[in-house]
Amino acid sequence: MSFVIKLQWFFKQQWMKYVTAISLMALISLGSMIPPRLVGQLIDSIRVSSLTREGLVTMVGLLLGLAVITYVVNYIWMTTLFGNSILLEKTMRSRLMRHWTRMTPSFFQRNRTGDLMALATNDVLAVSQTAGFGVLTLVNTVVGITVVLGTMILFTSYKLMLAALIPMPFLAFAISRLGKAMRKRFLASQEAFGRMNDQALESISGMRVIRSYVQETHDAASFHQVTTDVMNKNRKVAFIGAMFQPVISTIVGISYSIGIGYGSYLVFHGELSLGQLVTFNIYLGQLVWPMIAFGEFINILQRGNASVDRLEASLGQKADVREPDQPLEVAQPLGLEIRGLTFRYPDSNADSLKGISLRVERGATLGVVGRTGSGKSTLLKQLLRLYPVDPHKVFISGVPIEQISIERIRSWIGYVPQEHMLLSKTIAENIALGKTEATEEEIRRAVEMASFAGDVEQMKDGLQTIVGENGVMLSGGQKQRLAIARALLVNPEILLLDDSLSAVDARTESAILNNLRRERAGKTTWISTHRLSAVSHANWIIVLEEGRIVEEGTHEQLMNLGGWYRQQYDKQQLEASLMGEGREADGE
Repeated sequence: MSFVIKLQWFFKQQWMKYVTAISLMALISLGSMIPPRLVGQLIDSIRVSSLTREGLVTMVGLLLGLAVITYVVNYIWMTTLFGNSILLEKTMRSRLMRHWTRMTPSFFQRNRTGDLMALATNDVLAVSQTAGFGVLTLVNTVVGITVVLGTMILFTSYKLMLAALIPMPFLAFAISRLGKAMRKRFLASQEAFGRMNDQALESISGMRVIRSYVQETHDAASFHQVTTDVMNKNRKVAFIGAMFQPVISTIVGISYSIGIGYGSYLVFHGELSLGQLVTFNIYLGQLVWPMIAFGEFINILQRGNASVDRLEASLGQKADVREPDQPLEVAQPLGLEIRGLTFRYPDSNADSLKGISLRVERGATLGVVGRTGSGKSTLLKQLLRLYPVDPHKVFISGVPIEQISIERIRSWIGYVPQEHMLLSKTIAENIALGKTEATEEEIRRAVEMASFAGDVEQMKDGLQTIVGENGVMLSGGQKQRLAIARALLVNPEILLLDDSLSAVDARTESAILNNLRRERAGKTTWISTHRLSAVSHANWIIVLEEGRIVEEGTHEQLMNLGGWYRQQYDKQQLEASLMGEGREADGE
């Protein structure tokens, strides 16, 4: 019942189809009692020499008619029942995907990708099988056994039936023990399957690094160890599953022996006719499938229960950042302000941002610089609402960010992260990810603004070039420019560039920045970078150190200040000059 309770939302939606399927299955079970009865009557008629030609033709006609009706009814309930199980599989996967897309980064830190893949594949399939084949076996068990036992009492001998059912309590005990073992081992096998998925993903995505460090053999050995663990755990599941049918067949065989032996005794003493004995043994044979079905039902139910628990545990996790109960309407992001913001990642012991205060007017460009680990990326992510922040610390158009709809906020923002997520599709499809209805002209315009047009023209298929898994066909600089083009295509009110120019040369960087200044006049841009030349044009620049603002001002003001910014800028300019002289010498 716990499985039904956990999925009651689905069974309530599809109750009419389930009632139809179960009713037709019950009808088939009732109809299956007629042929054995007819066979018994036929044997008794032959025994007393009362069978006529007309009677034989009538009986054969009835059996053929029952066969046709059974075929049609079986087709209807099978398509209805298993159609529901396929629908449940689709619905569960859709629920999972919708739930995961609303989750924040902390959720994916707690849950490995391999485990999530196991949920969306094996666990959903196990639940679907329980809602389909599990219901079939349950109905066959309950209805089949009830109908057969009732028919035995009415048309054969209750004494013979009670004697034949003596071994059945042992069957219930064996099924109970096997079912508990099956649940435990199935959970262990699913966890092992998740670990295998996770390692496979890591190996495939990190193949370049593995090869560069000559770790192919070690990685293969490690994966072999994981797959061996999965195999061993699945073998244990299969071992328990394989025990169901032999145990049931053995106990049913004992019942057969009792039925034939005691039944023959009753026939010899005139308490039962030969036809009734044959009918009883046919009915007893019809108990075999319900008994086997009962074992299969326990097997499937334990798997389904284990899987639905895992699915509910994942669906039950809440996002750290939630939509406000009554979001305030903000037409446009006229200004961004941060007041004394201190932020710490959920699993961290130290603050990543400490007392940050700044204001950026609409249309301005903010430069965010500092050493590695100073909090630059963390600051930009505060606008994306990926992590919870203290109330009344971040404001958009004077309204606290936590009181504005998350969807509304993200519709204003174009974000280019340090790590670029590229799909194994064409360049055009990757660029149009945030604006699927974009025309080719709009895509080409975004490509030009990102200074990516020259690279695309040199490719054989141009915008239709397949970039491969996570952009494996592209260089680091090409990936960055594709990601920039993707953000520029949606023409966001706020553009966040998180160290997005680190892999391009100085000339390309200058071209991209000039395009941004020209095309994004009147719109806000935040640029986080290590290369200070990328923010020298910014209206305001802040320097972060261990999560604090240690310097801020325009480029000229910071240069006059003579602090870290001035030292780092002069150092980078000197390095660029030396590299330029080196290239000229090589040209000579």
